[in-house]
Amino acid sequence: MPFAFHHYLCLTTSSMKYLLLFLLFTAQGGFSQKLKKADKLIIANLQTHISFLFYDKLEGRRAGTEGEKRASAYIINEFTKAGLEPKGDNQGFLQAFEINDGRFISTSSHLLINGNALELSKEFFPLAACPNQSLEATSALALQEGGEPWFIDLKEMLEANESNPHFDLENAIATKAVDLKKKGCTGLFLYNSSGISDALKFDGKAKVAPAALPLVYITKDAVKKYISDETATIDIRLKILIEEKKRDGHNVIGFLNNGAASTVVIGAHYDHLGYGEDNNSLYTGNEKAVHNGADDNASGTAALLELSKMLKASKLKNNNYLLIAFSGEELGLFGSKYFTEHPTISLSTIHYMINMDMVGRLKDSTRSLTVGGYGTSPAWAHTFSTKDKYFAIKFDSSGAGPSDHTSFYRKDIPVLFFFTGLHTDYHKPSDDAEKINYTGELMVLKYIFKAIEANDKNGKPEFTKTKEMQMGSSTRFKVTLGIMPDYTYSGDGVRVDGVSEGKTAQKIGIKAGDVLYQLGDHKFTDVQTYMEALSKFNKGDATKVKLRRGNEELSFDLIFQ
Repeated sequence: MPFAFHHYLCLTTSSMKYLLLFLLFTAQGGFSQKLKKADKLIIANLQTHISFLFYDKLEGRRAGTEGEKRASAYIINEFTKAGLEPKGDNQGFLQAFEINDGRFISTSSHLLINGNALELSKEFFPLAACPNQSLEATSALALQEGGEPWFIDLKEMLEANESNPHFDLENAIATKAVDLKKKGCTGLFLYNSSGISDALKFDGKAKVAPAALPLVYITKDAVKKYISDETATIDIRLKILIEEKKRDGHNVIGFLNNGAASTVVIGAHYDHLGYGEDNNSLYTGNEKAVHNGADDNASGTAALLELSKMLKASKLKNNNYLLIAFSGEELGLFGSKYFTEHPTISLSTIHYMINMDMVGRLKDSTRSLTVGGYGTSPAWAHTFSTKDKYFAIKFDSSGAGPSDHTSFYRKDIPVLFFFTGLHTDYHKPSDDAEKINYTGELMVLKYIFKAIEANDKNGKPEFTKTKEMQMGSSTRFKVTLGIMPDYTYSGDGVRVDGVSEGKTAQKIGIKAGDVLYQLGDHKFTDVQTYMEALSKFNKGDATKVKLRRGNEELSFDLIFQ
C-alpha cells in the first residue's frame, strides 16, 4: 500500500475524516462543485469506512477470525452512533453461527510399533477416509492373514498407473480396503518403496465417506527405522481420532425501531477471503497475500452504514429497518442462511429485503447498475423506471444468485440486489480501496434510498417466484438438475436447499432437505464433485440419482432435458 494510505489509518477517526474530505475535494476537481455539502460528507464517510475495512491488520476479514472480529467491532460502533438498537443474540449486536472448518487429527492419535511411538504427521498419518478406531494386534509383515492388519506397498499400484492421468490413488485405496475387509483384514498400513511420488497427505478439507477399515500411511524413513525386516513379527498399537474443526462467524444486526408493524431488511456482507485459505481466491501468485476486498464487500458494508444514518434522519417512519452486516457470505451465504433459519424478528413482518454487494466500482463511461430480484414482486415495476437520468439500469428478474438476498428469497420474501459489476480484481489481492468510485457509490446509495422512499407507504409487496440461476448453466455443463445446493452443509453429499419449478429435480420428486450422493455411476461428496459428476451427462441421457431423505435411501430415474 502507498505510505499515505497507511498514514490515514494511524489518524483518529475525526482527523481522518478531515483529511479524506480534503483529498476528495482536490481529487474530484470540477465535479465536486456539483455535490452538496451533505453528499460530500457521505463520500468522506464511505472512504473512512472502506479505508478501515480494507486495512491490512484486518487480514481480509475472513469469517470467524480476528480480522472479522475487528471489522464487526467497527460496524457495531457505527450502528451505535447511528442510534440503532442491538438485535442479535442475547440483546447484543452480534449473532453467532458455526462454520465447519474441516477436520483435524487429534493429538491423542498414536501409532506404536514394538513399543516405539511414531511421530504424528512426520512418520505416520491417517488418510482422510480413515475411520476413528483403535487397534491392537501382533502381525507378521510378510503374511496377510484374516484377523490382522495388513501392510501394503503402493509400489505396484503406482507403477501400473504411472501413465494414467485419471488415476485416483486414494479412491483406489478405499476401494481396495472394501475388498480386503471381506478377506479378514482389520487395518491397512500403507507405504511406498518406489521412486514415484504418491502425493498422499491428510486432507482435512476433503469430504469423503469413512473407509471400511483404518487407512494409515507410514513414511519411508519410518519404514526403514521400524519395519525394515520383512520377516519380522511386530506388535502394533493404533488409535486414530479425527475431529471436526469449527469456528464461529458473526452477523452484526442493528434495528431502527420506528414502532411500525412491518420491517424492511437491508443487508451487505462484510466478510472477505482472508489469505484465500478457503480456496475461493482467483489469485495465481506464489506469495501469501491478504485479500482486502475493498469492493467485495467493504463497499456494500460502507453503504449499509451510511444508509443507517440516512434512514435515522429521514421522515420514513412507516417501516422499521433491520440492518444486517452478514459474515460467511464468501463461504456460501452462511450468515444470511443462518439468520433466515434463526431470525431475531418474525420473518412474517418483513416486507422486503435489499442486498448490496460490490457497489463500489461504477464505471463512469457506462454507469451500468444491475438491479437484481426485479421479478420477485410486481411492486418493483412501479418502483423503478426502465430509463434513469444517471444510470444505465440492467434489470435481472431472478431472486436467487450468488449473494445474501438468495436466503431471503428462499423464504418467499421479495428481494432487491444492487451490484455495479464484476472486474478483473474480483477475489484477488488487487481489489484495492484506491479503485473505488466513491462518487459513483454515492449515486448508487441515493438511488437505493429513493427506492426505499418510494415504497414507504405501499404496504407489503406481493411475492412472486422467478426463474433461477441454475447450476450447470455455464458452457462446461450441457445439462442441469434444477437444484440449489446448501453450501453450509458439511456432511457427505449435496443437501438440496431449493428446487426450481419445472426443472428435472422437481418433476421426479426431489425435495429441499434431500441429500444427493450419486448420479448414475458417479458418486460425489460435495458440491465440487457433484459438478464433476454433472458434467459427464448430455441432454437426453437417462440415469438414476441416489439420495438420502431422513433415514431413507431413495433412487429416482431421470432423463436430462
